[in-house]
Amino acid sequence: MRNPDPRGEALAPGKIWFVGAGPGDPDLITVKGRDLLARSGAILYAGSLVDRTATRYAPPDCDIRDSKDMTLEEMVDWLCEMAGRHAIVVRLQTGDPALYGALIEMTRPLSDAGIDWAVVPGVSSAMASMAAARETMTLPEVTQTVILTRTAGRTPMPEGEDLEALAAHHCTLCVYLSATLIGKVQRALRAAGWREDAPILVVQKASWPGEEKIVRGSLADIAQKCREGGIGRQAMIIASPTLGSAGWETLLRSKLYDPAFSHRYRRASEAA
Repeated sequence: MRNPDPRGEALAPGKIWFVGAGPGDPDLITVKGRDLLARSGAILYAGSLVDRTATRYAPPDCDIRDSKDMTLEEMVDWLCEMAGRHAIVVRLQTGDPALYGALIEMTRPLSDAGIDWAVVPGVSSAMASMAAARETMTLPEVTQTVILTRTAGRTPMPEGEDLEALAAHHCTLCVYLSATLIGKVQRALRAAGWREDAPILVVQKASWPGEEKIVRGSLADIAQKCREGGIGRQAMIIASPTLGSAGWETLLRSKLYDPAFSHRYRRASEAA
C-alpha cells in the first residue's frame, strides 16, 4: 500500500508491471514476477487463462480483480485507478505478456496518462508443452527454426502469414489459439506438403497441475485423437520434424559438445 503524503500533496502514480504468469503451474512464474506480486497493492489477472492460484503470493490486503468480464477500456481505467492508490500494480497475464497479450493496446493509454510501466517476461505454453512431452524444438541439421503463430479465426492473419505459407518452411511450428480449428491446421499443413505420417503434438493446459493432457498423433489422425481425448480450448498444437527424436536410432551431435570441435572454452580432443 502507498503511504499518504504527510504534506497532503498528490503523490505520483505508482508503476504498473505486466507480469507473465507462465503457462499454468504457479511455480513457473519468474522469481522477479513472484516478488512483485508479494509487494503489490493491486493485481489484475486474466482469469480466463490464469488460475487465481497464481495470485497466492499477494499480500492479504491486496486489491485483486479478475479481468475476464472486462473490456480493454475498463481494464485500463482500473489499472490507472489502482496506480493512483498503490506504488506497485500488477497486470498478471498468461504465458508471456508480449505474445498475444494485447500489451501495446493496454500500455499506450498508460503512457499517455504519464503512468510508468514495465514488463516481466514469462514462460510460454509452447515451451511448457515441449517440456511436458519431453521433446525438443531444434536438432542439428533437422531444424534450427521455430515459428510461433496461429490460424486465422475472428482475428485475421496479415498478408503472407497464413499457416500454409509458414508451414512451407517445414520447421517447428507452434500454433497458438487454434485447438478448435485443428481441421484448418491439418489442411494448411497438407497444402504445404507435410506428409500424412508427420508427427503432431497437442498439449492442453500444459503444466496445469492435474489438468494437463498430452495427445500424440500424425497429420492424418490428430483431429480424431483430439476429439477422443476431449481436447478443446487452451491447447498448443506443435508440428515439428524433431518430434519423436528421442527414439531415433541415430542423431547428429551438436558441434558445441562434440569432442572433435574446438571453441573458446575447450580444445578439440586429439583422440577424437
